[in-house]
Amino acid sequence: MPALLLIAHGSRDPRHAATVAALVEEVRARRPGTEVATAYLDHCAPRIPQVVGRLGDAVAVPLLLNRAFHAKHDIPAALRAAGSRLPLADVLGPSPLLLAALDRRLAEAGLDLSSPAVRARTGVVLAAAGSSDPAADAATRAVAAEWRRTRGWAAVEVAYASAAGPRVPDALAALRSAGAEHTAVAPYLLAPGLLPDRIAAAAEGADTVADVLGPAPEIAALLLERHDDAVRAAEAAPALTA
Repeated sequence: MPALLLIAHGSRDPRHAATVAALVEEVRARRPGTEVATAYLDHCAPRIPQVVGRLGDAVAVPLLLNRAFHAKHDIPAALRAAGSRLPLADVLGPSPLLLAALDRRLAEAGLDLSSPAVRARTGVVLAAAGSSDPAADAATRAVAAEWRRTRGWAAVEVAYASAAGPRVPDALAALRSAGAEHTAVAPYLLAPGLLPDRIAAAAEGADTVADVLGPAPEIAALLLERHDDAVRAAEAAPALTA
């Protein structure tokens, strides 16, 4: 089985790399026979050129939720600059596993997701990083709509920690105006850092505030799913061009 090269953005905040390391351990525990390596775009080591040279057969899997600038440009350019032709897997979103990970974090924060009545009176803010790419923000809104449809929330509002609004307080106000009796904030982010801290500070008025997705089992399973999809696509490509 080709190795899995997890490509993360990187951060000056040491919690970011610690979270990525914990996620890698979760992936390894699920697939002991597959080599798992990590490389970063920025701030952290090792960088992509330091890793790809020692990997043989591998698939690069971006630790990203949406197809925004990093997925469309930065990671492919970094792989090319490193002289790598590794297959590049798709980003994590959208996926039912992401919704399950969001559920997990809200339940860990004390919200009773087993009760349809609780969900029906709870409004949730899906708090994302935000992007200058309209398609990425549209994808986040689609996740919010699917989460509401499949879970029966009173409402789900999207808020952003950067780029254009709305911000978390605006989304909380919208939920209350819509009649939500209980409000919750769910960060749609993978690791701690500046933006999650900004979301947590802005969410002080919410009844429930979840943690970032981090090394949730669903995220590890999704990374392996994306890896396996890319392996199958790479194996099918020669047959299609033959």
